[in-house]
Amino acid sequence: MNNRTFAIIKPDAYKKGASGKIIDRIIEEGFEIMGMKSIVLTKEKAEGFYEIHKDKSFFNELTEFMSSGKCVLLALKRDNAVNKWREVIGSTNPDEADSGTIRKLFGSNTGNNAVHGSDSKENGNIEILYFFSENELFEEN
Repeated sequence: MNNRTFAIIKPDAYKKGASGKIIDRIIEEGFEIMGMKSIVLTKEKAEGFYEIHKDKSFFNELTEFMSSGKCVLLALKRDNAVNKWREVIGSTNPDEADSGTIRKLFGSNTGNNAVHGSDSKENGNIEILYFFSENELFEEN
């Protein structure tokens, strides 16, 4: 379980048609996709997922945005998954992200930054299980 992380292709990237390119990048970077689904989050599901931010000024805007359209949920696996995914996606603010990172390529601002990535192994596992049951996750041997 320590080699897992969770990712979301957010509504802004989905609407731009970037999902396929982002999924290709995930595979190119050596991640195994253990689970994937395309959904529209309900406001309640988005609020539950981002509950850690409920007291922050951007909470309502964030949960409105995350429930504004389709997104792709991904359970990912590889060595050093959390750190590698965060390296691939880049800084939260696309303007500060390194060249070639997903947020630099597909994000437009801090709010519409194309993708989510877990910030720790523990949160990665919690976030995966928020959206996927264990029997929805498949590992290659």
